[in-house]
Amino acid sequence: MRARKRFGQHFLEPEWVDRVVEAIRPTPGDRFLEIGAGRGALTLALAPRVGELLAVEIDRDLAPALSARVPANARVIEGDFLQLAPSRLALEPRVRVAGNLPYNISTPILFRLLELADDGRRISDATVMLQREVAERLTAEPGGREWGVLSACQQLRARARVVLDLPPGAFRPAPKVHSAVVRLTYQPATPSVRSIETFDALVRAVFMLRRKQLSNALAPFATSRGLGSGEAIARAGLDGSLRPEALAVAELARLADVFASV
Repeated sequence: MRARKRFGQHFLEPEWVDRVVEAIRPTPGDRFLEIGAGRGALTLALAPRVGELLAVEIDRDLAPALSARVPANARVIEGDFLQLAPSRLALEPRVRVAGNLPYNISTPILFRLLELADDGRRISDATVMLQREVAERLTAEPGGREWGVLSACQQLRARARVVLDLPPGAFRPAPKVHSAVVRLTYQPATPSVRSIETFDALVRAVFMLRRKQLSNALAPFATSRGLGSGEAIARAGLDGSLRPEALAVAELARLADVFASV
């Protein structure tokens, strides 16, 4: 079957499957959730090496074709991962996640995984194929061009590490960019924060104006919370002349806690 552009499909080539499985490091007792099973290259290689596997595929032609081929310990469901109810994803007991994520919706999927992971209680880790640019954002450090909303929100609650690089030729059709396999290991917020929702909202707000000084970038968000930006920055012990892109997770957490305590 041809790849469908609207689903962002790029199918993993057979010669790369073993390398990806090795990067995932499955064990016989693992329960896996696979996102974007496609034609089943990864599904059929992973299933014999784990205890259980639930594969999600949005393509209504590919899902039934793959369902007829998987072993008894695997199951395929048709649906959009972003829309499926948690109860359909069989997250209890805790699962591991693997997948070849569509480039066009990889960021929303990463945020949904972060939400579903529940500090690692429902999802222990996710090993996923991503556009290398997204992988660089996940592993970025403060002050760099890649540091932003995705970096800060993910790094508060997950450790990210690139475990394999993939050239365009690892997929068919070959994308125009390089890819990477990233392992995200979920954990409770580190440092702890009073409110995850406030942290995420603050980060999104200040990074919309990432090139401005923090005192100016924070002003609209601070006003909406009934607090002056200067006062909030002072309470957090930060320098208002810095740009948001220079702030580390711990500094953003201190600032978010100021608003969460108002």
